[in-house]
Formats: sequence, structure tokens, C-alpha cells
Amino acid sequence: MGAAGGTDPAGRPPAGSASRPRPRARSRRGGRWPGGDGGGMRLLFLAVLRPHTGNAVTAQRVRDHLEAAGHVCLLKDAFDFDGPSEIAALIQAEAVEAALALHLYRGGRLLLGHGIPFGIIFGGTDLNEDINQGEKHQVMGKVLEEARFAVAFTESMKEMARLQWPHAKGIATAPNTAFNWDAFLQRADIQQSADNLHVFLLICGLRQVKDPLYLVDAFAEWHREEPNVYMVIVGPEVDPVFTREVKAKVKRATGVRLIPEMPQGDLHAVVKKCFALVNSSVSEGMSAAILEAMDLEVPVLARNIPGNAAVVTHEVTGLLFSDPQEFVQLAKRLVSDPALEKELVANGRRYVRMYHSWQVERDTYQHLVRTLEGSPED
Repeated sequence: MGAAGGTDPAGRPPAGSASRPRPRARSRRGGRWPGGDGGGMRLLFLAVLRPHTGNAVTAQRVRDHLEAAGHVCLLKDAFDFDGPSEIAALIQAEAVEAALALHLYRGGRLLLGHGIPFGIIFGGTDLNEDINQGEKHQVMGKVLEEARFAVAFTESMKEMARLQWPHAKGIATAPNTAFNWDAFLQRADIQQSADNLHVFLLICGLRQVKDPLYLVDAFAEWHREEPNVYMVIVGPEVDPVFTREVKAKVKRATGVRLIPEMPQGDLHAVVKKCFALVNSSVSEGMSAAILEAMDLEVPVLARNIPGNAAVVTHEVTGLLFSDPQEFVQLAKRLVSDPALEKELVANGRRYVRMYHSWQVERDTYQHLVRTLEGSPED
């Protein structure tokens, strides 16, 4: 999760960036999502919309900024919702792909646990007042843990947040040191010796945009040739109907396993122990799982889509594949070439440290919101 300067109610540019002309926003009529808009996302934006307040003005400006970039943005008053269950219903009804909240507590708490990526804009009172209330402080810390990014209007606000929640410094991994890898393999019904095992890990919520079945047939065929290679899919059951399809397919596939979602520390431990991290998404923004794998010094194989290619440079910070057959070809190459693995790991780690820490600022909301395409684990 990165932090950036934001745009304040007076329209000043983000901290540390230059002002630039803003294109006029396209209008969204009727409050429903328009179709066929050229690849923009469906965003839910939660804010406190009392008329003539700073937050309301900021929310309108940010919405215009995002819609000018080709996204559609459903702006809702956070005070209209009693809790996350109502947000869950809205996300389903409106096919929301990602979300944004203005105010870490009032808006952010409503976005916890839905399985969609989101970003946070600090509102002011969240850092100046709510931060002093124990329960709210704890909730806001959880929001920052799940958020892909946080936007601060001033450097002092950013510093205050960093001091209160030091865990929110960017991509940070903390594998559970007590995690039992052998027990995990038993749970996954993998009987191979850990010494001669190559586990390819796919972390994703079970929904179609993550395309967890994309590599299953090709991987199963490879496993029949080489029984020491396995693909393990780990993630929450986001879409119940699609989850049933995934379970049925994986059950019939040799060498492929499906594991429910895990605590973050355990998941980081699994990433650290696996041979490579895989991403097969149809659409992706800035995959947290890819960045975390790089941070944990694990090589990455990612589907060659714009979101992944923006993070993974082929044969530099990872490997990009365009179809399942190319994935197997590249995976075999990685298994047989320790020098390549070492180079990818070193470059990936360097990339994460250089570009994905708390200190790195994003210039505009247009750039920030691209990190919401897809999910973290997503």
C-alpha cells in the first residue's frame, strides 16, 4: 500500500507534483453504469457528502478526475449505509470492480472484507480527531492494511499516518516464522518430497476476472510428465457460482490443488516457500501478490496483460506469458536455469524497494486508480 499526495478542496495539486490541466469529465446519466466505455473500471466512491463541505467538494473533483480518465464512478454518501452488508449488496447489484473512500474511518470501514481492491483518501478529521479514539484507531489500521494506496493532502498528514500505522509503509511482507510447510503440503494432498518439489502458487479470489482455470489443463499435462511440479491456487470464494466451477475443474485435474484463503502471515510464508508466483488474470492493475512475491525474493510468471506488464519486465523482473503453452515453456526454463531465477529475484526485489514504498508518491488520481484494476491477493 503506497501513499501519495492528494488534491485538496481548493484544487491544489498533490504534494510534490506539478499542477496540470484537467480534461473535462464525461457525464454519467441516470446513476447507472454505461456500457462499452473503452476499458474504464466501475468504481464505488464513498464520501461524506454534506453540501458545501470540504469533503463533498473534494469528492466531486475526484469523481470528475476519474471519469475524465474513462472510468465510471458511483459516488455515494457514506452516512447512507449502516454497515458493510449494505455495501456488499451494492457492490453486487452494480457490478462494482473497485472502490475509493474519502475519510479513513467513515468511508474506509465500509469497504473492509468485500474482496474488491480499494484506495483511501485521508479526510482530515480521521487523522486529527478519530485517530485519538481507540476503537476507531484500530479499525483505521485495518483499512490501511487492506488498501492498495492512501492519499494525503499534505506531507504532515502523510507523516502522521506513517507514525500511527508503521505497517502501512508500502509493500511489506511478514511471513509467519512458525508456519509448517510440510503440514501445508499434506493439507494440499501433495505427497512429493519437499526437496524435489516445485510449487507454482496462484493467489486470487475465485472470480472470472482472475481466470484461475486458465492454466489448469496445460499444467495438469505437464504434471503428468513431471510429477514433482504442482500448481496451488489459494484464495477466497468471491463468486459462489464460479467457485463451484473451479472446484469441479480442479478436482479432475492432476497436479493442481485448491486451498481456501489464509491469514496474511501464513500466505506470505507459503509464497516464500513456493518455487514461483503465478498471475493469470484477464485484467489486472498493480497486483499486490506480484509485488509481495518480488519482496520475498520469489520469481514471478505473469500473464502478459497491460497491468502485469507495467510491473513485470519480461526476463528482467519476471516472465510474461501469452498463453498456457508459453507458460509451461517458461516455467520449464525457470526450473532448469538457476541463474535466470537468481537474476529475476534480484531485479524484482530491487524494483519493489525502488518504486513501491510509502515515500513514493503518485502524481494524479488517474494513475492511482489504475492500481485498483483486479484484486491484491489478490
